Amino acid sequence: MSINNHQPLTKKGIKTRNKLLETAEKIFGEKGYFETSIVDITQMAGVAQGTFYKYFPSKKDIYDELVLQLSRDLRAYIKRRIEEQTTFEGAQRQGFSAFFEWVKEHRNLYSIIQQAVLVDPELYKWYYEKLASGFVTSINAAKEKGECKSFDAETIAFGLMGIGQFLGMRWIIWENSDIPEEVFEDAMEFAFRGLSPGKEE
Repeated sequence: MSINNHQPLTKKGIKTRNKLLETAEKIFGEKGYFETSIVDITQMAGVAQGTFYKYFPSKKDIYDELVLQLSRDLRAYIKRRIEEQTTFEGAQRQGFSAFFEWVKEHRNLYSIIQQAVLVDPELYKWYYEKLASGFVTSINAAKEKGECKSFDAETIAFGLMGIGQFLGMRWIIWENSDIPEEVFEDAMEFAFRGLSPGKEE
């Protein structure tokens, strides 16, 4: 995984760079990394090919930066949405809702991240470990406050991520729809109270 250190950009430079990244998100998501060329990106973005190299030395560099940006933007969006929640369960419920909202606006996220298995396995691993780290922090804090059982935080983090990942795939990607309310509630009930039916009164 390569991470670029960019020189400060002008407002026009920032706009051009963002346009290239937005275009890369679309074309990598729809066409695939290996089938996409720099010419494809520059033509769709309406940018000269020479201009591309002012911001990204190669196709791999723009792909890396795109994954890093998607990760940052997703995590920032979720953080903003949960910051007013005062309980662990409330924050997680809001976080799941925020994830589904964000994915609806960035449907190519799934395709782009899954391509990293072949493009750059370390980048693929980094993406999920970075996402998991936020869960681990909140789970450990909840354990200290008695809001969560003393399970291994990383195990629970990846389990919760799996719920979001596959529900998003099932409904937003495959069905092009919102997560049905009853599906969301069943998932939350499972996440926070498990499969046991409990004691009958």
